[in-house]
Amino acid sequence: MRDHPLPPLLRDLFPVRQVSGPVGAVMLQVQHVLDSEIAPTAAARDRAGGYPHQAVAALKATGILALAVPCAWGGLGMAQDLSLELMLRIAVADPAVAQIYKVHDDLVREIFAYAPPDLRQRLAHRIVHDHVILGMAVAENGRTADGFLQTLARPCPDGTHVVSGRKIYATGASGADLIAVSSFDPVRAQRLGSVRAGVRMDLVPRNAPGLVFHHDWDRMGQRATDSGTVTLADVKVDGQWNALDPDAALPQHVALRFQAGFSAILTGIGIGAVRAVCAFVPVRARPWGAAGVDSADQDPYVRRLLGEIGADLFAAYCSVMQAGTMLVQYENGQVSRNAVAMAASAARSVATRAALRAASDAPAAAGARGTDNVNGLDRYWRDARTLSLHDPVDWKNAEIGRHLLTGWEPEPGPYQ
Repeated sequence: MRDHPLPPLLRDLFPVRQVSGPVGAVMLQVQHVLDSEIAPTAAARDRAGGYPHQAVAALKATGILALAVPCAWGGLGMAQDLSLELMLRIAVADPAVAQIYKVHDDLVREIFAYAPPDLRQRLAHRIVHDHVILGMAVAENGRTADGFLQTLARPCPDGTHVVSGRKIYATGASGADLIAVSSFDPVRAQRLGSVRAGVRMDLVPRNAPGLVFHHDWDRMGQRATDSGTVTLADVKVDGQWNALDPDAALPQHVALRFQAGFSAILTGIGIGAVRAVCAFVPVRARPWGAAGVDSADQDPYVRRLLGEIGADLFAAYCSVMQAGTMLVQYENGQVSRNAVAMAASAARSVATRAALRAASDAPAAAGARGTDNVNGLDRYWRDARTLSLHDPVDWKNAEIGRHLLTGWEPEPGPYQ
């Protein structure tokens, strides 16, 4: 089987990675699109905001959306560690596009674990042949971040449901072909005496009547995710597109996969910042007079700064890849869920620190000239800081510490 070499991310600190077979071929094509089309226009998308339609269309053409679809359903069945590698590489080019792809990848892996077989077949065909991308409208503005039962599904006599509610942080939804919308059917839940029985996850077409995208995402970073508000006013959903089989066992590592993906994107942001600075310094930065050197890249303090940041990013990369390996091993029944939880939490902790330091401190090597708005170096920090606040990393550190001290194991939940 032919190997496909993915180019190095930061010279030999992140050397060439060999990926074999059809997955490697797609990843190599994605890398070409990232380098030639997406990275050069990332700063402009950041300034403009809104959904990155052209960037996503360019990625669709590579076959990327079928990577996470299991081989049994006509996809390429990409392993989780390679999925994280791909998210990281997209994030180096444009973190907002990476987050949109992450939502699709995560949802595909989740839905194919619990959806009814007939829906899996239909969805696989739409993704593989029609290049359908999935978006997500799950989070709600409840009292706590893990409340998800305010959007209600009302059963109709004809067997359909009407869904009404308000979603926030709907990443990728406004440009998706199908949006995964969670809702709660209290009638069914009461009839069967189970909250779980009332939970739905419907795949809703973007143009469904009553589905409104408010385009109100106005955060300091990740601007091109368009992760704003979505409202549903009596949106009619067909039972055949309810992805959540009421009798299926729910996967216990969904939250851990989500966390590992955030860590991959954060690491990619840090690498992107260092790459931008390393390209700037030898050409445009001025050496400090006391350094006694001819160019800024010869300054020993500049070298030390970027070397330390590079080492931190190397550690973050290794922790992300280890989390991916642990996810694969868990799916094969080789390790416990808690082992994956510790790896995912550790990766999130290390990646958060490395990304924030890279995005904040690496520009110091560029000097005052680096702050020119045309360079766009500020976007790396804005993206890293925004994404790092998705959920508190201090809780990840506390969970690791609690386990080390007492042997405690976190219960599966939306964020642990």
